[in-house]
Amino acid sequence: MFLYQPKKGYCYNSDSIFLYDFISRFNPKGELLDVGCGVGIISLLLTRDFNIETTIIDKQESMLSYAKHNYELNHLDVDAYREDFQRYEPSKKFDFIVSNPPFYDENVTQSLDEHLNIARYAQHLPIEPFIEKVKKLLKPRGYFIFCYDAKQIDRLLYSLKENKINPEVIRFVHSKVDRESKLVFIGARMNSKSLTKIMPPLVVFDKESNYNEEAMGAFERASTHSIKGDY
Repeated sequence: MFLYQPKKGYCYNSDSIFLYDFISRFNPKGELLDVGCGVGIISLLLTRDFNIETTIIDKQESMLSYAKHNYELNHLDVDAYREDFQRYEPSKKFDFIVSNPPFYDENVTQSLDEHLNIARYAQHLPIEPFIEKVKKLLKPRGYFIFCYDAKQIDRLLYSLKENKINPEVIRFVHSKVDRESKLVFIGARMNSKSLTKIMPPLVVFDKESNYNEEAMGAFERASTHSIKGDY
């Protein structure tokens, strides 16, 4: 799969590939919404691989423009909306809502680049109102699958439970086996009563800083070729 992304500003990284791989475990079907889609990498791959009807939303016109072009380039259908997610009022609800949202703490030193700032920092999509909005847009047994800062796991689980979106599967990501986790994947479901499954961690690199076998497998399944530049 070929796709374009900007020479400057926010570009997707391996987190998006690993999140796509995690979401794939849930065999998505039906109506899917990608919140803060960026250039569309996650939902592009899911649309390619699964029988879904895809909607994407991003507040940045430049990102949405790349995403729409990437769908056209790969002959995939999508409904695209440039809008703040909190103000988004669709006429339907979704079986799956997926997202790689901005989650860096607003109190750290922030990028002055507007596009990078919106893509990275949590004040642009605070987690509690984000989850409250997700609840309104999910079907009664719909899934919310996303990644976030692992250090904020307490806030995530509390907010999900408060909104009756039960975390069914959790997986922590570690750069190396002896490093603390900085990223967590969560697969949560509306009105579920299942006990939470904690998967074995995803360890990205071995001791020699080479990708581990599972990480390499995710890249191979994604099979993407990124082109940085104007289209």
